[in-house]
Amino acid sequence: MRARRSLGALAALCALLALAVPHARAGWRHEEADIMGTRISVELFHEDAAVARQGVARVMAQMRRIDRDMSPWIESSELARLNREAATHPVVVSQELFDLITTSLHYSRLTRGAFDITFASVGFLYDYRRGVHPDEAQRSAATDLINYRNLILDPKAHSIAYSKAGVRIDLGGIAKGYAVDRCIEQLQSLGIRQALVTAGGDSRMIGERWQGRPWKIGVQDPRDPDKLVAIIPLENVAVSTSGDYQRYFEENGVRYHHIINPASGDSARGMRSATLIGPDATTTDALSTSVFVLGVEAGLALVNRLPDIDAIVVDAQGRLHYSDGLLPADETRDVKTPATAPR
Repeated sequence: MRARRSLGALAALCALLALAVPHARAGWRHEEADIMGTRISVELFHEDAAVARQGVARVMAQMRRIDRDMSPWIESSELARLNREAATHPVVVSQELFDLITTSLHYSRLTRGAFDITFASVGFLYDYRRGVHPDEAQRSAATDLINYRNLILDPKAHSIAYSKAGVRIDLGGIAKGYAVDRCIEQLQSLGIRQALVTAGGDSRMIGERWQGRPWKIGVQDPRDPDKLVAIIPLENVAVSTSGDYQRYFEENGVRYHHIINPASGDSARGMRSATLIGPDATTTDALSTSVFVLGVEAGLALVNRLPDIDAIVVDAQGRLHYSDGLLPADETRDVKTPATAPR
């Protein structure tokens, strides 16, 4: 699954942008919708047009269901109820939510806290649309609550409790990738073997696109949303990008964005974007956030220890860095290419 791609093909990878141009051929379906606070896109093929339509409908239904259950902003969601009540008593949750939070804690341990869903304990104080951030005192007090160990899980009761008042969780760093994986499962259950599902910066593709040609994933410059700087061919992998340009505002020359460093409660500022390639979108979603927070050196060191995972990161100066699996045998990881290099 780990594709060996030349530096030339990856010369300017910065952020994920799926190229999902609908086919005119019978059996191809393409649809988009705004769900989970982002743009959802599905493109798929099945020789039976009715099956293809059913596949698209199932993807959109699955995305809406997961949003209803796991959005911290929908008061009736299971996650919102957990945030309201878990500091006072254990809350019994569905097996699905319990399992996803368990998976989140796995990545917290793997990354030594760089991935931490309790970042929401301070994250809710930011409003990127209105340009609002906490002051130093607010941020410091809330950051003390960020610690994945503050979550108490009881596997037998399927319950979760928070050990401190004020703790909140947000699955934004893993839920979209998880939703993409569940949608792919739905499509595979219908016998669909050629598909691309995208939720914002998270994508997963199965099969080839058409007659031996792979899917193509395009990548934009983090500082130029109109510029496509690279296109790479992929099959049967997931790709996730976390970037400081997705939700942000600037104040006095400082960029405040939604990827929070759990150690500081402030936006992580060691890079501009992290793109992860791996076997499933739950994994790449969590790891793209983790690598962004860890920074170039520690982030790539983590990736290089993991099987079937590759990464391309753009540092704060716009230079590209690659995991070992993406470098030719005669190159070293010290090679860097400007993010604005032509294709």
